[in-house]
Amino acid sequence: MTTRKAKAPSVPRETSEGIVAHPTGPRSERIHETVLLATQELLSEGGLPAATVDAIAARSQVSKATIYKHWPSRTALAAKAFGRMMAQALPLPDTGSAVGDLTEQVVRVSAFYGSERGVVFAQLLAACVDDPAGAAYFREYFLAGRRAAITELWQRAVDRGEADPSIAVDDVIDILFGPLIFRRLTGHHTLTEHHARALAGTALKALLTADALSSRHRTPPEE
Repeated sequence: MTTRKAKAPSVPRETSEGIVAHPTGPRSERIHETVLLATQELLSEGGLPAATVDAIAARSQVSKATIYKHWPSRTALAAKAFGRMMAQALPLPDTGSAVGDLTEQVVRVSAFYGSERGVVFAQLLAACVDDPAGAAYFREYFLAGRRAAITELWQRAVDRGEADPSIAVDDVIDILFGPLIFRRLTGHHTLTEHHARALAGTALKALLTADALSSRHRTPPEE
């Protein structure tokens, strides 16, 4: 009779840039999703201070030991959960023009940072300073998602001939949204819709073609 060897338990392993591959399989995926949802709820209710591993375990009914098999730290888990929250809260606009799309996105992001979720964003940034694993998850699940979204808007502008394709999308992101983050963190400038539109208008003068900027003032042709 052949003795079957016991299957080794699924354990996390390091992947690129500090992201841990969590245990997989139907049960593990359900656990992963349950923990993320519990974390999102706690972040919404009380920010990062409320989303302790003890609180997440109690809310999700998943043990702390299992949570740590899926994420290397509380900050890493919170960063992934928060990235999903922002993606859900900020669907991409489609106004038909680069000026309209990018201006609307700046307005939406400004409103997000100006809300209670902007407080959570600042808390996460601070936590990532002393948590390299958390910082890796923040880059992967928050910043990468934001970059993909703006890349899509920018590519629309390039395809319409409204933007210079030689301008790097990372520069576009920093120019348009960097000031919002700076304002969120320093509090030196109010995050209002009026200021967001003014900021977008100033930045887009350097990023878009003259035709793109003037097109928003043209009267659409009659059918």
